[in-house]
Amino acid sequence: MADEDRDDDEADDEDEESEEGIPHQVQTVCHYCGGGGMIADPKLAIVGGIPRTVDNGRPCHVCATVGHFPGIVPPV
Repeated sequence: MADEDRDDDEADDEDEESEEGIPHQVQTVCHYCGGGGMIADPKLAIVGGIPRTVDNGRPCHVCATVGHFPGIVPPV
């Protein structure tokens, strides 16, 4: 019974990736945010009486916070 469960798990893995470990759907990392979905947005803040730079971040408007694009998208 355990062998059948293992075979089912291996079949699920094969559906997601090909034999070489390459995903079936090609994606391009967002060139603007580097795949993080957020862009640095440093602000000056006073933390504990000491001025510091705080990075809250803001959503990437190019990829809509996804971090990647479907297919191959060359940088422009």
